[in-house]
Amino acid sequence: MTEYLNVGKIVNTQGIKGEVRVISQTDFPEKRYKKGTVLYLFQEGKDVVELTIKSHRKHKNFDIVSFENHPNINDVEKYRDGILKVKKDEVGQLEENAFYYHEIIGCEVVDETGKLLGTVKEILSPGANDVWVVKHKEHGKKDILLPYIESVVLDVNVTDKKITVEIPEGLIDDEN
Repeated sequence: MTEYLNVGKIVNTQGIKGEVRVISQTDFPEKRYKKGTVLYLFQEGKDVVELTIKSHRKHKNFDIVSFENHPNINDVEKYRDGILKVKKDEVGQLEENAFYYHEIIGCEVVDETGKLLGTVKEILSPGANDVWVVKHKEHGKKDILLPYIESVVLDVNVTDKKITVEIPEGLIDDEN
């Protein structure tokens, strides 16, 4: 059975020429939205639609994408809220110390003493480096925001779904 990985979510149309606004969930937008790339659109209760990228540009926080044979807004309006995916076997190899979002989300996070801190629930890309959002193991405590930098993330074992970190002083507020 073919496995797919999320690339982004179509949140709206853009203009009248068949472009859509996508909130990306990929580290490689320039590769995923390259002209000629085939993506797969998943929508609840509908058949999977194969779409070929015609154009891509950035606009604010969105990736603006158009598809071959979809020249106007009426062709793409029905795709709103759909999830664009790529076949897992088409993603290729990453360089050392690079990971796919799906490999990191769900991993347990422990400190250098082995104490469980929580589980990675999402990844933010605000700028210079990614930030891993860790759901605190203790109910009611705030999420831990871990910058993905060498001095904080000591080891990532995607096979065992375990990440070892060194928490800089002041990163976790024990008062909350």
